Amino acid sequence: MDLIPAPLSSVRLADQDLLLDQDTTLTAAPGLEPVEQWLRTALTAATGLALRPAPPGSAAGVELALDDTLEAEAYRISVRADRAVVTAGGPAGALWGAQTLRQLLGPDAYRRAPLRRTGWVLPGGDVEDAPRFTWRGVLLDVSRHFLPKSDVLRFLDLMAVHKLNVLHLHLTDDQGWRIEIKRYPRLTEAGSWRERSMTGYRAGQRRDDRPHGGFYTQDDLREIVAYAAQRQITVVPEIELPGHAQAAVAAYPELGNGDVVDTAALGVWTDWGVSPNVFNVSDETLRFLEGVLEEVLEIFPSEYVHIGGDECPKEQWRASAAAQARIKELGLADEDELQSWFVRHFDGWLAERGRRLVGWDEILEGGLAPGATVSSWRGYGGGVAAARAGHDVVMCPEQHVYLDHRQGPGDDEPIPVGWVRSLEDVYRFEPVPAELDEVAARHVIGTQANLWTEFMDSARDIDYRAFPRLAAFAEVAWSRLPADPAARDYAGFERRMTAHLARLDALGVEYRPAAGPHPWQQWPGVLGRPIEGTPPRV
Repeated sequence: MDLIPAPLSSVRLADQDLLLDQDTTLTAAPGLEPVEQWLRTALTAATGLALRPAPPGSAAGVELALDDTLEAEAYRISVRADRAVVTAGGPAGALWGAQTLRQLLGPDAYRRAPLRRTGWVLPGGDVEDAPRFTWRGVLLDVSRHFLPKSDVLRFLDLMAVHKLNVLHLHLTDDQGWRIEIKRYPRLTEAGSWRERSMTGYRAGQRRDDRPHGGFYTQDDLREIVAYAAQRQITVVPEIELPGHAQAAVAAYPELGNGDVVDTAALGVWTDWGVSPNVFNVSDETLRFLEGVLEEVLEIFPSEYVHIGGDECPKEQWRASAAAQARIKELGLADEDELQSWFVRHFDGWLAERGRRLVGWDEILEGGLAPGATVSSWRGYGGGVAAARAGHDVVMCPEQHVYLDHRQGPGDDEPIPVGWVRSLEDVYRFEPVPAELDEVAARHVIGTQANLWTEFMDSARDIDYRAFPRLAAFAEVAWSRLPADPAARDYAGFERRMTAHLARLDALGVEYRPAAGPHPWQQWPGVLGRPIEGTPPRV
């Protein structure tokens, strides 16, 4: 059936195909009305079929049903010549089953207007399915390059097609603050725009001198959250602390280490990489950030809130008399423990409000906060240590699932940064390290692909970097693939992927072709491709 991600099982019954026409009805069990509405909207747009509800007492042509013996995200599909039934453990399972039903109808089911009025056939057969991981995530960095709201909504649609269920929205960094905080308006008035941007590698020192910026109002973000929820996707916000803070310090200089640098002279950072300007450790700064997070919690109902905690340079704290006094006051050993104290404060603060802190694996330095979940990005090591200590882990090692990294070894790749990670490399990524015992392995609650946007300034660029690799990642996150990457049927995935590309075409996704970049993408300057600069990492 050429489904992606691959289901647990599928059986084709060629003599049981179901023809859909203007008399075909669509009905859902109580509690599944939002899924019914989504499916009717998507399929009516593509097919032109009305798919009206079935009259009382009559059988539906397509039915969404519940079975409380199934897990919440599990579903079964049965297609026979007279009807099709999607049975699920809950609304999430029903939505994933509806996504599979859409795949079965063929690529034209992904169009926004019908190309034909007849000939819509659901292939007869049975599908049984349930996900491997509960966290199947994608990080979308909207700080380095702002992505308009309409493009974020489109990205959520593409996630849902692939049964990905966590959007990790990276909202703040040195290069821009993207979330409206009403009690601190200068965070967006001054912190959401930078004078210019780097283009290509840092060593090349090439600049695009156009100002760049933008931010989401709180209502924009509420809309994004609601749109995601309709597609069974949770939006996890990231508010960076104590590092990656220059945009915030540029807006409110009192948040920085003013006894070390002239924070009043700082602007939003125009370089890539990591700024040395970090938050100070005063009580006033803690209260400020608590105020930020209070508004964040009002917008995002997610159980998890990401606080970053990564790449925090300690030089300013080492030089700051105020920071050193704080270390002495708290009886801490060094600046690593000071960072741990900072993170622990917000771990407790979030826990008091029924939320859970997530941070990058640097939050292990100086001691891990009691309730923290770790995003393991610097390889597997941080995740292994956290899981063995009883902490939940989301595996997202940069060597495997940083999709901003180049997809081929040639110099023709646009901004050929990072490790080469092909479609096959991503497909053979295994989130659970073999060295973990059964108890520790259960703390790997999921996996995540990350899209950092230093070199992606539009939805077109994101399409090119993300796809088709994000489809391979989705199968890793959802399907029960062999734990041994070498044992995976990549040839079978490639065959199914060929069929899936037609769906991406219908959706308008500008993915990287298997043969490599288009000729226009090889010209210097296109997509920020550097004319000169340092050689890429391998």
